Amino acid sequence: MVENDVKDLGLADDGRLRVEWADRQMPVLTRIRERFEKEKPLDGVTIAACLHVTTETANLMRTLKAAGADVALCASNPLSTQDATAAALVGAYEIPVYAIHGVDDAGYYSHIKAVLDRKPKITMDDGGDLVTMLHQHRQDQLPEIIGGTEETTTGVIRLRSMEANGVLGYPVISINDADTKHLFDNRYGTGQSAMDGIIRATNVLLAGKTVVVCGYGMCGRGVASRAKGMGADVVVTEIDPTRALEAAMDGYRVLPGRDAATQGDIFITVTGNKHVLRAEHFELMKDGAILANAGHFDIEINLAELRSMANDVTSVRPEVEEYSLAGDRRVYVLSEGRLVNLAAAEGHPAAVMDMSFANQALSCEWLARTHGSLENRVYDVPEDIDKEVARLKLETMGVRIDELTNEQETYLAAWEEGT
Repeated sequence: MVENDVKDLGLADDGRLRVEWADRQMPVLTRIRERFEKEKPLDGVTIAACLHVTTETANLMRTLKAAGADVALCASNPLSTQDATAAALVGAYEIPVYAIHGVDDAGYYSHIKAVLDRKPKITMDDGGDLVTMLHQHRQDQLPEIIGGTEETTTGVIRLRSMEANGVLGYPVISINDADTKHLFDNRYGTGQSAMDGIIRATNVLLAGKTVVVCGYGMCGRGVASRAKGMGADVVVTEIDPTRALEAAMDGYRVLPGRDAATQGDIFITVTGNKHVLRAEHFELMKDGAILANAGHFDIEINLAELRSMANDVTSVRPEVEEYSLAGDRRVYVLSEGRLVNLAAAEGHPAAVMDMSFANQALSCEWLARTHGSLENRVYDVPEDIDKEVARLKLETMGVRIDELTNEQETYLAAWEEGT
């Protein structure tokens, strides 16, 4: 048995069936895995991955192992781990995993240390905790690392700050900025899975409710679209004038947070920033308001302030805590303010993670091939990889597109031909 720290290896058979089910919805990653099995482009490369331990992630780990990599996985969020999936990776696929659903902070960080103890050459992060630990506590390992990848907006923000301050110790590819990631995973994945998590946790009817979406990036666009499609009156709060203008022209009401606080029935934070909802908003919310977070970390809702305002906090159903406030008001927080789509549901559908994780796999291959020529900065996913992922996805969907004629290619490359 490979090294691990999972809840129950007896769950492996159930987890394997779930992993195989997800694999059927991930044909692009399957094709990449089939090529990797033949070519072994990551032979001898140790990869430390800190990602949500889901069935989709399991298929990415299988793909990296097929490429010849020595890969180990820990969780990037204490509440997103699927224990059966973790068991399957260990028991059925012989991949080291350190992840337990609901683990405390000490256990969470011990798992990150465990994957770093394997002396990785490539890191794979979702939120930046792996990279942060390396740079703060394990700088002696930095020279051994040839590169890394980062899955999500929150992690990319941290990486760009590190680059700007001259402390980033190795090159990292921003998977999040690939078109075939943020246009689909962030928008369609977060939109559907966030609604799924809220409904599973509360069984609330969205039709007729006022849903306040905090942030109108790609994730916010997806959440707003799905809420509107289910009959909600959607309000958007923003700090960026261009995004606020886009939200207004997409047909949503745009309000400052304090104004929205008095109107919302359900609040969903998707900003990647901290304390988006705080005391000044809590004191204005109506009785029965529901607060959910679909951003990476549990800092978007200031729960410390909410607790200090509460007379009592009661768990009223799985993933739902009731905060009793002054004026006989109750506010409900879902999944302790953590990622509601993963804590209360199953995360993004496999079909959309197919593209994100295809980018991850191909970017690792690219790092292994080109690392000697890279600087210590944040890189975009190479355009040819992004386009290849889109091409493969269309092909597996049975969708065909046009190609440029020779005449059209000449026209686009020339400047002489006018009106």
